[in-house]
Amino acid sequence: MPNSAPAAGFRIVTREDFSDVTYLLEVEHPLMARAARPGQFVIVMEHEHGERIPLTIADFDAAKGTITLVIQAVGKTTKEMQANCRAGTSLYAVVGPMGIPSHIGAAKKVVCVGGGLGVAPIYPQARGYKQSGAYVIGVIGFRNRDLMFWEDKFRAVCDELIVCTDDGSAGVKGLVTEGIKQAIAGHPDIDELVAIGPPIMMKGCAETTRPHKIKTIVSLNPVMVDGTGMCGGCRVKIGDQVKFACVDGPDFDGHKVDFDDLMARLGRYRRAEQEALERFQEACRLRGTVETEMEVTSLDRPSTDG
Repeated sequence: MPNSAPAAGFRIVTREDFSDVTYLLEVEHPLMARAARPGQFVIVMEHEHGERIPLTIADFDAAKGTITLVIQAVGKTTKEMQANCRAGTSLYAVVGPMGIPSHIGAAKKVVCVGGGLGVAPIYPQARGYKQSGAYVIGVIGFRNRDLMFWEDKFRAVCDELIVCTDDGSAGVKGLVTEGIKQAIAGHPDIDELVAIGPPIMMKGCAETTRPHKIKTIVSLNPVMVDGTGMCGGCRVKIGDQVKFACVDGPDFDGHKVDFDDLMARLGRYRRAEQEALERFQEACRLRGTVETEMEVTSLDRPSTDG
């Protein structure tokens, strides 16, 4: 059952920047840290009048009482959080854990694939499989070496780790599908594959495993509003059925997901998202101009000392 927020909000205890657009927030939330399981997500509001955004739980530590979120600043709200969220500040609301936890079953050999921002939420999955006794092969992909993060964390929980970069600056040159092909070539007895990343990446993963009949699970993160299945914004087509990612997922059979429909639905919101971002950036520009003018006025004002 989702946990309610205390009046003081949820304190950010750590902020770490992986690149100019990707950042980590470790948030103090003891109840959430004890309840969270791999694959689940939270809905976050930075302030009282902020947008509700879904974020996958990238890590959780019951002993410390914290959950970890890794965020990419691509829209108005995530850029606003990037500017405002620092260690010592608080998030207004963190609701969850939501979604059905990933099924960490009795698979003996598993491939855990993360691409870009999806590298963060695939980590608890890899750790969960390792703790269950599985042989874990990690495949993580980035555009280039400078954007890489958590390599050491993955090596600690994976029996094998394949790093892929688009430009070949680290590991295998190419997309994560190249890493998957390498894993399959070396391990004909893979039981299942779990993938998290952009829809086009997860579609590629599913098509790579399809000929080999390897069970493939993907984590879908469409647009959500309430996170309870009431708004219908996160509906996805799974085979001949319509499901809601917030309550029926976020994990689904990758070989049944209609990725083309998912990507088309996500594209419908791009104009509104761009307009919101432009309004936010203009407000920041105006605020910066006003603050600069106030500083100049203050410097020009005659001193009253002595």
